[in-house]
Amino acid sequence: MAVKDYIREKFFPHIWCPGCGHGIIMGGLIRAIETLQKEKNDIVIVSGIGCSSRICGYLDFHTLHTIHGRALAFATGVKLSRPELTVIAPMGDGDAFAIGGNHLIHAARRNIDITAIIMNNNIYGMTGGQYSPSTGYGEFATTAPYSNIDHPFDFVNLAIGAGASFVARTTTYHVTSMIKIIEKAIMHHGFSVVEIMSQCPTYFGRKNKFASAVEMLKYYRDHTTPIGSKDKKNNPDLIERGIFIEKEMPEYCDEYDKIIKMASKGE
Repeated sequence: MAVKDYIREKFFPHIWCPGCGHGIIMGGLIRAIETLQKEKNDIVIVSGIGCSSRICGYLDFHTLHTIHGRALAFATGVKLSRPELTVIAPMGDGDAFAIGGNHLIHAARRNIDITAIIMNNNIYGMTGGQYSPSTGYGEFATTAPYSNIDHPFDFVNLAIGAGASFVARTTTYHVTSMIKIIEKAIMHHGFSVVEIMSQCPTYFGRKNKFASAVEMLKYYRDHTTPIGSKDKKNNPDLIERGIFIEKEMPEYCDEYDKIIKMASKGE
């Protein structure tokens, strides 16, 4: 199938701002699914609220556009009731780690077979550019006009600490590796977290003096490095990207099925 076969053309043109990285992520997700030759009827996309969450309206799969921060709660219900389906939850940084933070850490510790894609643009873009859990110390937002004094979460370390069995980070600049990472995350039998750094030129870029979306992409190129590279040793401020953890663990739906079988036998 062609890429257009995976989208709902009636909802185009999309409402993302010019230069927004979320369209790049959507394209990467489509190409990953296409490579894996997944049937459209076997995929469920669950999103919450925010710029990122518009993705469920554009993708032609089974989709749920839910409430702010609750995408993983709905996704968990879908997966438990229909474990044979591939469930993917694209979320923004605020949606996943602010109001939805508890849902994420508990989905991670359960190791339920859901792929969480964190479309991280470092800001609340849809509601006016407020600072988010990933806005850096000293950076600017509409609610931090004199700079942000909160320290940001490290999403990778948080996800690993919560027990996720697949954790990765990439950027919208590194499209080829992004597609491959999404493929591996979807195929992983367990809870997968993929943080994708995504440019927001309208709010984050404007407030933090980036001249354009292209300049933001170049920032991802110049300020990230593969895991374990020599550059990281020489410059500790570089952000590492790649797959940080990929391990086999008991999957929640499989374990739940065992409980049901034991209960039905009266054991």
